[in-house]
Amino acid sequence: MSVKERKERERAERERLIVVTARELAEQQGWDAVTTRRLAERIEYSQPVLYSHFRGKREIIGAVALEGATELAAAVRAAAAAADGPRERVAALARAYLDFAEHNPAVYDALFQLDGGLAYAQEDTPEQLKDAFAALLECLTEAAGDGVHPALFTEVFWAALHGLATLTRAGRLLPEDAAPRVELLVDRLAMV
Repeated sequence: MSVKERKERERAERERLIVVTARELAEQQGWDAVTTRRLAERIEYSQPVLYSHFRGKREIIGAVALEGATELAAAVRAAAAAADGPRERVAALARAYLDFAEHNPAVYDALFQLDGGLAYAQEDTPEQLKDAFAALLECLTEAAGDGVHPALFTEVFWAALHGLATLTRAGRLLPEDAAPRVELLVDRLAMV
């Protein structure tokens, strides 16, 4: 291995360590606890080293969001693939989405609540975000119904899931009613 390759590998490892540490800290204590000073202390590098990878917290949030988008896409695809039939695939997608939001609150916030400097629904939207939407679209295209544009239907279904996730996390909806909400959403909105 050349010196250049070793340095690139070490740089990638440091960057990965920063993202993992930020995510862990955010999941434990919330995003307000994630500061460059605390991250530098936890990873045992100086703040200038941290700034050589990310310009600040906003870019770190963006990196966590991109990682989360990849994980969300995989979770949705796996759930849909394991289900039998169109209706069951849509219900599995909905449950997987809501489970992801519940079990990864800091990542969910990085994806959908916080400013990570990422473009959404634009030409320069990062591929990870496009793929997360594509994972929803793949499953929901069949459920859109005749005369309904699948991407538009996916946006509306996604918005409903996001509302359920956000309101449940905020204590506005009872968590024990999550299953009947998913059933109602699938039965009334999806045409499968």
